[in-house]
Amino acid sequence: MRPIESAVKNPAAVAVVVFLVLLFGALSLLRLPLQLFPDIERPQMSVQANWRAASPVEVEAEVLEPIEAVLQGIPGLQEMNGNANAGGAVVNLAFALGTDMQTALVEVLGRLNRLPPLPVDADPPVVQLQGEGANQALSWFFVQQLPGTRGEIADHRRFVEEVVRPRIESIAGVAGVQVNGGPPEQLTITLDPSRAAALGIQLPQLVGLIGRATDVSGGTIEAGRRQYTLRLAGRYRPDELRELILLWRDGAPVRLGDVAEVAIRRPDRQFLAYQNGNPAIGLRVDRETGANVVATLDRVRAEVALMREGILAERGLGIEQSFDPSLFINRAIGLLGGNLLAGIALAVACIGWFLRNARATALIATAIPISLMATFIVLALTGRTLNVISLAGLAFAVGMVMDAAVVVAENILRLRETGMPAVQAAIRGARQVGSAILASTLTTVAVFLPVLFLADVEGQLFADLALTVAIAVAISMLVALFVLPVAAGGWLKSRPRAAGGGAWPALTARLLRASDSQAKRLGWIAGVAVLPLLLGWLLLPRIDYLPPVKRAAIDAFFQFPPGMGAELIDREIVAELNARMLPYMRGDRQPQLSNYYILVWPGGGTLGARVVDPSRIGELERIVRDEIVAGLPDTRAFVTEGNLFGGFGGSNRAIALDVQHGDAAVLRRAAERGQALLEQTFPGAQVQAFPNADAVQPELRLSADDRRLAEAGWTRSELGTVVRALGQGVWLGEHFDGDQRLDIILRGVTGLPPERLAEVPLATPLAGVVPLGELATVATTLSPSQLRRVDRRRTVTLTIDPPASMALADALARVESEVVPALRAELPDGTGIRLSGSADRLDGMLAGLGGNFLMALLLLFALMTALFRSLRDASYVMLAMPVALLGGVLGLRALGLVSVQNLDLLSMIGFIMLLGMVINNAILLVMQTRAGEADGLARDAAVEQALQQRLRPILIGALTGILGALPMAVNPGPGAVIYRGLAAVTVGGMLLNLLFIAVLVPSLLRLRGRRSRAVRRARPLPARPAAVTALVLPER
Repeated sequence: MRPIESAVKNPAAVAVVVFLVLLFGALSLLRLPLQLFPDIERPQMSVQANWRAASPVEVEAEVLEPIEAVLQGIPGLQEMNGNANAGGAVVNLAFALGTDMQTALVEVLGRLNRLPPLPVDADPPVVQLQGEGANQALSWFFVQQLPGTRGEIADHRRFVEEVVRPRIESIAGVAGVQVNGGPPEQLTITLDPSRAAALGIQLPQLVGLIGRATDVSGGTIEAGRRQYTLRLAGRYRPDELRELILLWRDGAPVRLGDVAEVAIRRPDRQFLAYQNGNPAIGLRVDRETGANVVATLDRVRAEVALMREGILAERGLGIEQSFDPSLFINRAIGLLGGNLLAGIALAVACIGWFLRNARATALIATAIPISLMATFIVLALTGRTLNVISLAGLAFAVGMVMDAAVVVAENILRLRETGMPAVQAAIRGARQVGSAILASTLTTVAVFLPVLFLADVEGQLFADLALTVAIAVAISMLVALFVLPVAAGGWLKSRPRAAGGGAWPALTARLLRASDSQAKRLGWIAGVAVLPLLLGWLLLPRIDYLPPVKRAAIDAFFQFPPGMGAELIDREIVAELNARMLPYMRGDRQPQLSNYYILVWPGGGTLGARVVDPSRIGELERIVRDEIVAGLPDTRAFVTEGNLFGGFGGSNRAIALDVQHGDAAVLRRAAERGQALLEQTFPGAQVQAFPNADAVQPELRLSADDRRLAEAGWTRSELGTVVRALGQGVWLGEHFDGDQRLDIILRGVTGLPPERLAEVPLATPLAGVVPLGELATVATTLSPSQLRRVDRRRTVTLTIDPPASMALADALARVESEVVPALRAELPDGTGIRLSGSADRLDGMLAGLGGNFLMALLLLFALMTALFRSLRDASYVMLAMPVALLGGVLGLRALGLVSVQNLDLLSMIGFIMLLGMVINNAILLVMQTRAGEADGLARDAAVEQALQQRLRPILIGALTGILGALPMAVNPGPGAVIYRGLAAVTVGGMLLNLLFIAVLVPSLLRLRGRRSRAVRRARPLPARPAAVTALVLPER
């Protein structure tokens, strides 16, 4: 028995299936993780190695370069970049998509085992897998020290790590919490060099005396019937260190406590954090992959509220949230939900106006909830999430899921209006249009397949949109062919109509007259199928990357003068910033802030602020730029509105220019000249260098006098120990008290003026007490505060964010044609210059989408050829695309009149979607014409019958698609820029296609026919496969 007849004759089974779909769809909707963007696979890994007190030059030579050497050539590795900073190095590894990261991790660990020995006081390398960048961060919180609380915020670091962090990490959905509270406490031995020298205590000997003392186990010994463990408690406890006898003088012991102070204390602060004017400790809460962002944040906020009123209040602390993605998610999803409902209302109203039949309209509208709920089930089964991208796909699908239902319902209604019984009309009406619906559904789904198989990050980002639309459209076909006929057979009522009353004969006659001669037909074909390609190419907007999705937060980035320490930054810069920000925080000045934070470190810092009223974010950006950060002493500041796609402080449109050379001086010159050229080429744009041209620090460089060292009984090794002790200290080992592990550091008295460094007295083995200046010359110079390496070469990276009014492709062209040649001409031979960042991503995106566009065309043509069994008919359908593509271009141009709208990634995907949407109308006309010819009609009569029977469903289907997408094209709001271009392409393409499709397809079909020729039987349709025949057998 045929499937449609089986469904109509068994309505109870169909009703049960629909009920189960709605039930499990609702359950799936409630359980789908809710987040801002889809989960993105970014196969990255980082290797971090710390070496306390080491300069960037030492770190590069002794830590960074050896790590790079053993890691080069790892399978799948695309780029390796490293940064050498004061005190440590980080190597970032970027792998090709699809790389098995567990295998890569094993390979990295294996290679690090072959790493040559690092300096004795350097930490072993730590490997960390990285996943999603800023999208991995669930939120930021700051534990604040409230006014009136004694001590410093650093006093609470251990409490935050041991109490606050575990309570947050225990929450379901939280992957971990990173605490930015500064370095831990140390067991510090602060030596007085003058007193030590006067007593004859040599620093290298003292370092060896304490550093070599360690616990020793001797195993076990047998004594009669007992066994004893033999162990030497050789490591000094803090109280024992003070009493440690260094030597005897005049019969009296000289103890360490006589020349040094032994105490547990915190190192000098290098990283400072403030929130809302209060000293703070930052907490970055990371989410688990696939976790429901909104639900997890609700649980985190509830736990934070308990701690705020309990354990934190008891210690005079507070905790406030800074970055809250749920605000943007709720606003963006609320806007999308409103757009979806508006699209549904407009589409249903359109159907009702055309059909003038409430029951038929209600039946068609049922396709929406059934299709959407079935889509939720598939999303849940495939492990997808509910996010802005997938919801946008559902909103676009609203108009599309009713297309099939419109065609079936309109055909059933047409048969009922002729007086045919309800059940017979339902079966025959669905069977008559089944082949056309199957063809249109297959073509619509087919164009999304290339998007699903895009392998890059952008393909992953927008695969959810393609998947949701494809699922919804496929389900809508099943609803139209099996659910709607069941309901129509028992519920659809219709009044008999006058002959020809619903076929719009006047409009049909006008459309046929428009192509009643060969000249007119050729003219329409040239004007609608050929000319649009040329016009579309000429009017095509400039190419861009991802749309600029702002996160309603202002970010400012600071560059401080070389050598400016954290304490000085705190007194002179941070205090002034807090004084300027607090009036806006308290509401004394407008716009009022919801919160702000300040993070600073030697050489740089950042400020982030959010406003209570998001509509005033532009005003806040101007205030921060012109008032808050203006006039700071010797400080450069960059102010911008944060971008969601670019992460914190980044931009998805940033162009990176890597300049590579072995000489740091050449790179500094390149940074200065490159910044000047970019600022000259792009006035007003934000240009930064990494490391910055000013990223240098004053250095007291000692050059050893080897002859004098030998006379004193020392070598450079002992002199190096002295230099470390006079700086941030010599690492002597670790002290573990059963509760915490502390580094043991020996250092000289702090606060020594640089000009007196050469006068520091030192006791030596052979020369007695001599000043440091006799053993080494001291010179003041400048050294880099940071070194960057890309693919094992020293690099300085220049980045520029083009103005919002300039397309990324135009900016890239100007950089390549103007900036790169001018910069290359001023740099020595052997300097490498290459474009990276958005430049690489844009080229890859264009190549990938270009290939996918061609693949979609080939898929459509192959499907049309297989369905029609005719290359000619398949070509007729494909020729309906050029005018739709022109419509999409005009839609983008129209949107560009009211806002900046370039041809970005999502707009390009919109053109691929458009291919499958606009050919559905052509399929209906061609298939109905061929069915008429198979029944014996002449070509002209068959075309006329096709227009009479299919014009109304074509108008209804196209208008529902247009009206369903229209709210997303015209309704501004949070996240609307993500899908606005796609909506404009859809609306413009479908509208222009609707205006001309009813003229173009008849012109193509009548090219080979004669209007006055006698009626003859047309070529019969070839036999269909059995499975398709049972579904789409035409009426006889």
